[in-house]
Amino acid sequence: MMARDLALRVMEKSLAARERVAAFDWGQILHELDAQGNAVLDRVLTRGECTALAALYRDDSVFRSRVVMGSHGFGRGEYKYFRYPLPEIVAELRTELYPRLAPIANGWNAAMNIAIRYPETHEAFLRRCHSAGQKKPTPLLLEYGEGDFNCLHQDLYGEHVFPIQVAILLSEPGKDFTGGEFVLTEQRPRMQSRAEVVGLRQGDGVAFAVHHRPVKGTRGTYRVNMRHGVSRLRSGKRHTLGIIFHDAQ
Repeated sequence: MMARDLALRVMEKSLAARERVAAFDWGQILHELDAQGNAVLDRVLTRGECTALAALYRDDSVFRSRVVMGSHGFGRGEYKYFRYPLPEIVAELRTELYPRLAPIANGWNAAMNIAIRYPETHEAFLRRCHSAGQKKPTPLLLEYGEGDFNCLHQDLYGEHVFPIQVAILLSEPGKDFTGGEFVLTEQRPRMQSRAEVVGLRQGDGVAFAVHHRPVKGTRGTYRVNMRHGVSRLRSGKRHTLGIIFHDAQ
């Protein structure tokens, strides 16, 4: 059975993304995002969905491009960007997560005195991206092997950037791989940077700030710069689904 067929078969039996996303405690998620710049989404995907999506990595027909990190100084490992149409579960998660995250994105911009506001639906936001020439899909699958890592970075692909993205771990820590922790850093004005390691289980996602976010200080609100990456894998293989809401040029 082809990887694409296996993925579709597994996903058809799964709870609809709309119901799953609606069941999250969004009050707590938005609180954690506002307070820490990241929040864990428990069990976004089932074990079967994780296996099926990871298997898609070998099917080049569903991707538009492949990036070998070492060739660009990004780290070690590789990733592939999906082409349109996206796999159904990826498209559904992108559509359903966006309107839950848009209110905090607008709140962040207001706090940082940034005039940009994001529309209520992902479809409307994509129209904004596409009208500016950002038409290439950005959801991606990442693959790491022993010794691989992802340098701290920001996923910025053009003028229009949605300030929150989601990464979903498809592999099982301790079984499929060791090491390979998801890492965030926060660069604060006139202070040392703060690092945070986010523990994830297979199927868990983490929503996090793409570029910068507001933080309240003693003298008002200031802007902190955020980066994310993955620490060195000590053994095994690790796959991750990345959901970025803006498209690329």
